[in-house]
Amino acid sequence: MEKALLVGAGGFLGSVLRYVVGGWVGRVKAGWTFPIETLLINVTGCVVIGFLAGLSESRGIFSGSTRAFLFIGVLGGYTTYSTFGYETFQLVRVGQWPAAAASLGLHIGLGIGGVWAGSALSRLAA
Repeated sequence: MEKALLVGAGGFLGSVLRYVVGGWVGRVKAGWTFPIETLLINVTGCVVIGFLAGLSESRGIFSGSTRAFLFIGVLGGYTTYSTFGYETFQLVRVGQWPAAAASLGLHIGLGIGGVWAGSALSRLAA
């Protein structure tokens, strides 16, 4: 139960951070139509999870509860893309190139396909 509460608290913080960062970038992007907010959030999430995972692996500095709070909670609320990036990196790192390629293709293809399907379903419900 304690870990679930930590994940929930971290998710709250990550979601609020995503809202704040996305809103700020949206105001300063000077009319660009490209979704730079999402790209910035996803890339910074990947950088942060890579940095924290590297510290955790090399120095063993995070307990299970801290990892749950940071990795699942905060970064999960901020962006699940960071987890996707980390997991695909791990596959590449251990030489699992076919699995990494499949992960990449499936996440992108199914993600975009899911958005299309959800959009199509919303039009049917209207």
